[in-house]
Amino acid sequence: MEAKTVSQSGVELAQIMMPEHANVAGNVHGGNLLKLVDQAGAIVAARHTHTNVVTASVDRFDFISPAYIGNLIFIKASINFVSRTSMEIGVRVEAECLKTGVHTHVGSAYLTFVAIDKDDKPTEVPGLIPETEEEKRRYEEAKKRREIRLQGAKPHRHRQQPCIVRPGKIQ
Repeated sequence: MEAKTVSQSGVELAQIMMPEHANVAGNVHGGNLLKLVDQAGAIVAARHTHTNVVTASVDRFDFISPAYIGNLIFIKASINFVSRTSMEIGVRVEAECLKTGVHTHVGSAYLTFVAIDKDDKPTEVPGLIPETEEEKRRYEEAKKRREIRLQGAKPHRHRQQPCIVRPGKIQ
């Protein structure tokens, strides 16, 4: 399994915010933004691994600035660190007012994804080659965050739920 560069899996999504994405005051619901964050992170993880991936955790997400109906939302995601079966993806959300062109930072988060095989078991992921000084800094910072996450992690065991129907799988 060959290691990959950060640039091989990064993604930027854009979506215009419509009335169904917002409350009656015109503010975009945080849950809509978090869904886009998770989708962008999953795309990056899947591009890096070429396997199915699942979200294992989402670090704190603070809403720094609001987003409104009519804003163009950008979700920028890239891989920061990989371990044996998991990887940290950094995601930044920005809003652009299409009337003024002003960009605002809405929020950022780190997500951990685990690659899984056809039997839904964790599987090894390719290594990561940080090339730029920025990518190397992010790699080292992500490595430290992972250590902190592991220190605070509670032991748990995945329990397969019966009666889950997945496309292409009958259980």
